[in-house]
Amino acid sequence: MADLPYSPHLDRLIDLALEEDLGSGDVTTQALIPPELQGEAQIRAKQTLVVAGLMVAARVLARLDPALTFAPQVADGREVDAGQVLAVITGPVASILTGERTALNFLQRLSGIATFTRDMAAQLARATTVLVDTRKTAPGWRVLEKYAVRMGGGRNHRLGLYDGLLIKNNHIAAAGSITAAVRQAKARGHYLLKIEVEVADLPGLEEALAAGADLILLDNMDDATLKQAVDLTRGRAWLEASGSMTKERLPRVAATGVNAISMGALTHSAPAVDIHLRLVKTWR
Repeated sequence: MADLPYSPHLDRLIDLALEEDLGSGDVTTQALIPPELQGEAQIRAKQTLVVAGLMVAARVLARLDPALTFAPQVADGREVDAGQVLAVITGPVASILTGERTALNFLQRLSGIATFTRDMAAQLARATTVLVDTRKTAPGWRVLEKYAVRMGGGRNHRLGLYDGLLIKNNHIAAAGSITAAVRQAKARGHYLLKIEVEVADLPGLEEALAAGADLILLDNMDDATLKQAVDLTRGRAWLEASGSMTKERLPRVAATGVNAISMGALTHSAPAVDIHLRLVKTWR
C-alpha cells in the first residue's frame, strides 16, 4: 500500500470487521447467488472527494476471497468528481456482494478524512504553518486515519505514546511544575526524543522556554495571545496552536506566526463521503 506503513493491526482490524458483518454467513447472498456466478463490479464516487483507502478496500476483499481481483482506477490522494470509477472488482459475485459493505465502510471513512483534511489544509495554502492531526482517532484505526490525513495534505503528529514526549497539564500537575516535568523528561527520556510541553498561558510559556522545551503546545489561546506567544518565543521553540480550531479560524491562527496547528476534528469529526458499488455484468 503506497505510503501506508505496514501495521500488524490492519489485518486484525479487517478480520474483526468481516467477522462483525458476516457472522455465520451472508444468508441473503447464499439464498440468491449461485457460487459459480462470476461478475464485474465498479466502485464509484457519488460526490467530489479525495480518495484514500483503496488498498485497504482491496485487502478486505482479498481476506474474504483471494479469487477476487481488485484494480484501482485512480491513486490515493487524488481529488475526483462524482461519477469517477475508483476501482473495478472481478470474480465470484457472491464474494463481491458479501464484502461490499465492509470494503466501502473503510473507503468511505478514510476518503472522508482525506476530503475534510484537504479542505482544512487549503485554508493554510498561503502560510508556512503546517496542519497536523492528533491521537483523537477511532480505536484500532489510528494508522489508517493518519494515513488518510496525509492523503488530504495534512501532517501527522505522534502516532502513539511511544514516539513522542508530550508533557500535558495532568503530567505537570503530577510532577509539580513545568520546570520539574521537563527536568525529569530530560533525565529519563532518550536523547533522540524532543520534548513538547502543553501550556495554557504566557507565564507557562515563559517557564517552558526557560526549562528548555523543544516544542510548546499553546492550548486554547485566543488569536491575540497566540501572537504574543510567537513574539515572546522569538524562534526559541517550535510553537503548535491547538484547541477550538475551525475552518474559518485557521487562516487567522496561521497569521499569528505559529509553526503548526493541530486539529482533532480531522479524524474525530470528518464526515464519511458517498461512494457506492454497482454490479455491471455477470457470466458463468
